Amino acid sequence: MAEKTYELQGYAIVLDKIVFITRVFEAEDGEGFQFNIRFGGDLRLAPRFPTRPEADLKRSLLLKALNEA
Repeated sequence: MAEKTYELQGYAIVLDKIVFITRVFEAEDGEGFQFNIRFGGDLRLAPRFPTRPEADLKRSLLLKALNEA
């Protein structure tokens, strides 16, 4: 069975390896907005976006892909 993947900011994310996704929050030093994706083995990805609506949309689409996987 093929593993489902999701592309986000040039990263191919294997959906069944995701353990936790945080809420959207403001990044340090006014660098936009981000949410964290935590994988097994304490690996973390922290994609950043220029606006909160864009970060909310990307997070929502990732959650939708997880629910469909």
